[in-house]
Amino acid sequence: MAKEKGRKLIAQNKKARHDYTIIDTYEAGMVLTGTEVKSLRQGRASLVDGFVQIDGGEAWLHNVHVPEYSQGTWTNHSARRRRKLLLHAEEIAKLDAKSQETGHTIIPLALYFKDGRAKCEIALAKGKREYDKRQTLREKQDTREAHRAMSAARRRQRAA
Repeated sequence: MAKEKGRKLIAQNKKARHDYTIIDTYEAGMVLTGTEVKSLRQGRASLVDGFVQIDGGEAWLHNVHVPEYSQGTWTNHSARRRRKLLLHAEEIAKLDAKSQETGHTIIPLALYFKDGRAKCEIALAKGKREYDKRQTLREKQDTREAHRAMSAARRRQRAA
């Protein structure tokens, strides 16, 4: 069998970038059972309510929904079990120290396969307030309108 190359996205938490200000991102490996890997290969997972907690020097991924494998038997996994994340000790210590600060949390941004191995992109994040979310949307809308105006001007210039 040929070895996989590249990055294949499984699930992404799009709402996280809207609800949180991303401070720093990390790539973590995951400890999974066989049926979890097969279920992920089918492209089925949800990161919506997921978060990372650090217990005793280990990082744990909570509330990530990986549905049971359809052809699994009694060896099937539970869908919302906590999963261990594989990070360097220095990274865990840094994340633990930063997440103790008020308003900071660790959230999963994406699940993907990288060269055949399941990875989770996690981020140290700070929750946005309602006015921050509105400000971000307004900035995004303004840049989109500016790009549209510039491209329309270019089209008019070419036509003339």
